[in-house]
Amino acid sequence: MTTYISVPAVTYETAARIVAIALELATAAGVRGVVSVVDPAMQLVAFGRADGASPHSVETSRRKADTAASTRRPSKAMRADLAVALEHGSGGRLTSIAGGVPLAFDGVHVGGLGVAGGAPEQDAKIATAALAIIEADTEDAR
Repeated sequence: MTTYISVPAVTYETAARIVAIALELATAAGVRGVVSVVDPAMQLVAFGRADGASPHSVETSRRKADTAASTRRPSKAMRADLAVALEHGSGGRLTSIAGGVPLAFDGVHVGGLGVAGGAPEQDAKIATAALAIIEADTEDAR
């Protein structure tokens, strides 16, 4: 009988680098960004907020990251018929708003990235660009 499992998770060093890159990309796009990186268990690993960012974007970025980490799919990929039920059923921890992407390296899922502050599709583009810069897997981020 197995008594435990090992779950790969993003390191703080990598998560902090992702946050810095995504905030730079957001600034370049004219967005006051907020970025969250979580592990597969939806625990916060790194976070950053641009000066003057909207207060609600803090929670939105976290929910986008949680959704991507727990479903291993972009937050915008949540099926329409499940979106409201999952948001309510999770106590608001999950969202169907674009801007959350799964975080994986060499096919190993290690967490989720959530970007907020701009329009949802703008947030999604920033998140996907950050993945490309750090050479993370991007095929599941679209």
